[in-house]
Amino acid sequence: MNKISTVLLLFFVCLSSFAQEVDEKEKEKALRSSTNYTWDANKALSEDDFIAAEVDYRKAISKSADNSAAPYNLGNAYYQNETYNEAFGRFKEAGEASTSKADKHKAYHNMGNVFMKRKDYAKAVEAYKEALRNNPTDEETRYNLALAKELLKKDKDDKDKDKDDKDENKDQDQKDEGENEDKKDQGEDGDKGDEGDKDEEKKDDGKDGEGDNESDQKKKPEQGEGDNEQNQQQPKPNQLSKQQVENLLRAMQNAEKKVQDKIDAKKVKGAKIKTEKDW
Repeated sequence: MNKISTVLLLFFVCLSSFAQEVDEKEKEKALRSSTNYTWDANKALSEDDFIAAEVDYRKAISKSADNSAAPYNLGNAYYQNETYNEAFGRFKEAGEASTSKADKHKAYHNMGNVFMKRKDYAKAVEAYKEALRNNPTDEETRYNLALAKELLKKDKDDKDKDKDDKDENKDQDQKDEGENEDKKDQGEDGDKGDEGDKDEEKKDDGKDGEGDNESDQKKKPEQGEGDNEQNQQQPKPNQLSKQQVENLLRAMQNAEKKVQDKIDAKKVKGAKIKTEKDW
């Protein structure tokens, strides 16, 4: 019984070792295939054939999850084409697949660059910090971290300033609105007072006008009648009588007739005879 158990145990151990060996060989084979696709993609990308490069990178990624170079290089290709969302996804995939600190550092550094393009400075700071944890000596990452912190501070200050300006404008608007309400109330009171004064003036003017009109109407007929009677009773100076006017007109008519007779006599004596022309 012990022998059988020992044999079975040895058999399972050998089988497990064989399975692991086969699995390792399959992984190595898949990794080699993935690496080959990565090289082809790199070559296509160097020839500016982005479509072929993208296809080969995707094949490389599907062949082996251990190949961190394929997603990292594809992320760089997306980044160069300004397709930042896809680039970030590939950089993150590369960082998770990387086993070395150097590869992790490069992946997080590029993730920080994507966040900078998005102007998401808070996440960029965290990505650069993670990159420096894997490679504290990289000066480029350190510089980018300092820049991200400065831009984050400036962005926060600008937002605070905008908030203060909005609050100040809101307070000013409320103050102006209150002043306008006060002016409106004062204007209504003033208008009412003016209307009352105008009504009183109209009443006074109406009374005075009626009195003046009545006195004028009473005076005018009396004055007119007195003038007519006075004109009829007193003759105007140098005025001719009716008989004198008739005698003067008759004398003027006689004088005009004599003048006309003389003019007609001259016309008869001086008339010219027209001569007919023969053709």
